[in-house]
Amino acid sequence: MHLLEQGRVAVASVGVSIAQACLEEVITRSKKRIQFGKPISNFQLIQQKISDMKTRIDASRLLTYKAAWLISNNKSCTVESSVAKLFSSETANFCADEAVQIFGGYGYIKKYKEKYRLERMYRDAKLLEIAEGTSEVQRMIISRHLTR
Repeated sequence: MHLLEQGRVAVASVGVSIAQACLEEVITRSKKRIQFGKPISNFQLIQQKISDMKTRIDASRLLTYKAAWLISNNKSCTVESSVAKLFSSETANFCADEAVQIFGGYGYIKKYKEKYRLERMYRDAKLLEIAEGTSEVQRMIISRHLTR
């Protein structure tokens, strides 16, 4: 069980990394892309998307840190590792999807002058919901632990 907990925390940390990279790409792009004479970062909808991404990333990071701390201190963290893995993998998918929405077509193409990485992050984020137990399995683990 200890190895599964470690694996889930590792997947959670990858989720945080992918989500953070998506956020950084979006911030850079939204400052440079001009629509109606101003950067799209000035539009409320884009600002809302960026703030939602940041909020979920911070929560994912803290959940991952908590589970990693428990592992580092040789404590059981079945629920905490499942919570971190579930939330971080879903956050990575949320952020990748929002980033593709903000980038439009450029977010979905494989290469455009080698500068956009979103297409790969979009694919990689989906894998995180499957690796080390699907999101449904994580929910089952969490629920079973809480209701026994």
